Amino acid sequence: MKVPKAAALLGVVLAFGCRAEEANGEPRASAPAPATDAPPPIDARPSTPSAGRTVASRFEVPPGFRRVDAEPGSFAAFSRRLPMKPPGAPVVDYRGRTLHADHDGVAGVVDIDVGTRDLQQCADAVIRMNAEWRYDRGERDVTYRAASGTTLSYRAWLAGDRAVLASGALSPRRAASPRADSHAAYREWLDEVFTWANTASLERDGVRVALARVAPGDFFVEKGVPIGHAVLVLDVAKDASGKTALLLGQSFMPAQSFHVLRPSRRAAWFVVDETTTEVATPFWTPFAVGSLRRLPAPAHRSP
Repeated sequence: MKVPKAAALLGVVLAFGCRAEEANGEPRASAPAPATDAPPPIDARPSTPSAGRTVASRFEVPPGFRRVDAEPGSFAAFSRRLPMKPPGAPVVDYRGRTLHADHDGVAGVVDIDVGTRDLQQCADAVIRMNAEWRYDRGERDVTYRAASGTTLSYRAWLAGDRAVLASGALSPRRAASPRADSHAAYREWLDEVFTWANTASLERDGVRVALARVAPGDFFVEKGVPIGHAVLVLDVAKDASGKTALLLGQSFMPAQSFHVLRPSRRAAWFVVDETTTEVATPFWTPFAVGSLRRLPAPAHRSP
């Protein structure tokens, strides 16, 4: 998560995002794969389309496995109908430059916008998918917390509140005219959330989950100094022997297409069991099973 220069005043707590930060708050240059020219990423859309190839239809479960049940309104029901870009679509950054045109660790690209700023990185993508699911459910009383602990509320943002850093403290200030609810407004608010949230806040606000109870929408997260990472559990399948298959997705730095990971070109699912102590994913060191988290469940749907 890219943090504004002034955020250095918040101290070390803001240094736990995907992106490394210099002592003065300026982002340290990252080292992505060589970039080439490519069409710009798809702009924010008013809703997530369900037509065409979806996560569920693209990724069949391994032989002998069965997807866990998905209740109406659940994250699993949402994530399984996420649209996929055509096979072979590259991972692009927020400027539209190709990062990975064909990578052993990338199984496919989800057709959802990256944004036009270097914001939607790893923890941000976990928040983005959680937020899109909640919006899809009809929720509008949606909040996330900044690394500083400040609550960032969509309702308050619509009323005109904006997160303002003053005297080393982040707080909401009435700084804009009221806005009507729309997906475009929601997407703008999420950029504010991405600015101030990171892997440290995601780990803090997530509830620890045992691997045996993993569910779609959970995530593995590792905060770090100066860089952390997070990957999202998009789907879960189980077999009769007790093994569990995980479909994982991520963004990374710089902000880039949300993509489905794979352990090899021969498989898209990561298989674990009761003996598993860590989950190895491309682009990062293995996640300890103790790093599995879940954001608190929504209490109800907003009217």
